Amino acid sequence: MDRFYSLEHASIDFHFKQSPRDFVVEEIPLYEFSGEGEHLILQVRKKNLTTNEMVGQFARYLGIKNKEIGYAGLKDKNAMTVQYISLHKKYEEALEGFSFDGIKILSKTYHNNKIRIGHLKGNRFYIKLKKVNPTSATKIDEALKNIDTFGLPNFFGYQRFGRDGNNHILGEKIAKGEARERNPRVKKLLINAYQSHLFNLWLSRRLEINSLVNSFKVEEIESLLNMPNEEVKKMKEQKHPFKLISGDVMEHYPHGRLFSFEGDVEDINRFQSREISPTGLLCGKKVTLATQNALSIEKDYDDEINADGARRYAWIYPTDIEGRFNQIEAQYEMNFTLPKGSYATVLIEEIAKRKIN
Repeated sequence: MDRFYSLEHASIDFHFKQSPRDFVVEEIPLYEFSGEGEHLILQVRKKNLTTNEMVGQFARYLGIKNKEIGYAGLKDKNAMTVQYISLHKKYEEALEGFSFDGIKILSKTYHNNKIRIGHLKGNRFYIKLKKVNPTSATKIDEALKNIDTFGLPNFFGYQRFGRDGNNHILGEKIAKGEARERNPRVKKLLINAYQSHLFNLWLSRRLEINSLVNSFKVEEIESLLNMPNEEVKKMKEQKHPFKLISGDVMEHYPHGRLFSFEGDVEDINRFQSREISPTGLLCGKKVTLATQNALSIEKDYDDEINADGARRYAWIYPTDIEGRFNQIEAQYEMNFTLPKGSYATVLIEEIAKRKIN
């Protein structure tokens, strides 16, 4: 899928291939572990394995079912990742003999409850870009400064759509009852891929609208977008790269309640100061929809499917961004932290302004 980018610079030339040496991610737990309780918490480092494959190795070794092992989020296969898993502490002694290539237990502690999906604050990334010349390094520096100042769009990364990038096609058929999938976990992943595909299309359209607002006069945009003159004027006045539209569903950032944007200057300022952020639709049942002019855009990316819907932040703010250029090795190293559910590869694509997979 071709998409719009938020940064205005030209494409930057560098080489990136996701691998354990050049892509490292460490989970940031949602809470501190208590150090006591019936659940054993393991900090585990893995490489060249999906989270499910890693969990499967522990389960097979212990002779238990995968679902007895808790984890907060799925981590990339082609990466070095550090994450936490939980299991009953009665297995602690048996684990002393555990050994598997690509998995290392780094530390252990205890907690009162099992780790569950979503028990995650965010992830800290280390990324290495290669074949970088001094000119490109300067451009990357500038791009990171812009991301640090303004944030970036919260697209789903290519990993969401499977090896061939087309999981959303089957996902749509399953969601509409036109195909079947017996495995509940696979079924959910495929339907989620379809919801994510529509979200990405919507977000790219919103970035395209932002570009039109920046490039054309009010009267020209009014006819291009079929949007009221007064709305376009308000968008033109906004300094943020993502232009809010009346009826957008906002959410307190980095978590909180949903509410409708009514065009208040106070809310525009709160978005600018990172207190709130717009959300996009993950289509389905039992979900809050946009209203007013925002709905006129969102409705084109909505669909009636047999699954629960949700809202997802359309705009996020990476933190603790660091960048270093190694001219001798022609490499650029960067570190940054993202909220849960966001993709480091999207940040890299925003810098490159092209697909990287």
